[in-house]
Amino acid sequence: MPVDECPFSWSVDDRIATSAKARTAPPGLGDPPPIDRLVVCHGDPCVPNTMIGDDGLWSGHVDFDALGVADRWADLAVATMSLGWNYGPGHEQAFLDAYGVADDPVRTEYYRALWAAT
Repeated sequence: MPVDECPFSWSVDDRIATSAKARTAPPGLGDPPPIDRLVVCHGDPCVPNTMIGDDGLWSGHVDFDALGVADRWADLAVATMSLGWNYGPGHEQAFLDAYGVADDPVRTEYYRALWAAT
């Protein structure tokens, strides 16, 4: 879906404003890094929400209740974290390579902390 056609936001400000866990920026989170690229994010891009077919290829996603426009690192940070939880260490770089983006430790740390807080 094109960003300008998505009616939902998953921006840092909107996530904090609507979170049941946090009504203000979590202590120590600081200001968000500059937006790398706005995309329509899944919102919970963990391994269990990614469907893989019998052929080993991606076939879809489920659980779209947090879908919205945000920096692509809001999803990438959580997706790579989930790889470690579900498959063990060592898969993050292969995922980022397949996605076509270099590792960004600053954005990864920020969006993982935001995900945990909201």
